[in-house]
Amino acid sequence: MPETRCLTAAYRRYLDCLNERRWDALGDFVDDDVVHNDRPLRLSGYRAMLEGDVRTIPDLRFVADRIVAEGDVVACRLIFRCTPERPFLGFAPTGTSITFAEHAFYTFRDRRIVAVSSMLDTRAVAAQMAP
Repeated sequence: MPETRCLTAAYRRYLDCLNERRWDALGDFVDDDVVHNDRPLRLSGYRAMLEGDVRTIPDLRFVADRIVAEGDVVACRLIFRCTPERPFLGFAPTGTSITFAEHAFYTFRDRRIVAVSSMLDTRAVAAQMAP
């Protein structure tokens, strides 16, 4: 149980890093050889992906709705309430805020994220952004 609490705390610090846009500190939480949805990205590619997300959605905040940890895995349901300013998932920005969820599993090794498997609620995005 103490180890899962440590991973949950590390994960919350990772979310703080993202929300504070402390990109230079990302390596404190993410392994150099991180894999995202079965794609090897390396830390530089993972950072570029997140920076691109923030360019598209400047008010993007990673808000944990539910966190569950077991062994070396943290699962989280993230809720996003944001306003895309650039095309997002193939939809032109509308100027209005949208709300959607992401469900993600993070595998840790030595208290750093080595793999992420995530799925966005694209139907919720489409329902709010489609013309």
